[in-house]
Amino acid sequence: MGQAGAGVFIVPTAIAHEVAKQYQVEIIGNTSDIREQFFAISTEQRISNPAVVAINETARDWLK
Repeated sequence: MGQAGAGVFIVPTAIAHEVAKQYQVEIIGNTSDIREQFFAISTEQRISNPAVVAINETARDWLK
């Protein structure tokens, strides 16, 4: 509906420009009042796998 000009839809700010470009839609506003939480669940008390550590650190920095 949004792409057809018959409505609006919500996307995370982090990907808004990519969505606008891909679907040829316009960004009409934004808000910082909505929060999202992401969780990484592991069976380990302490993450030791270097790949998982890198993913967590990158995600933490990117999501700030």
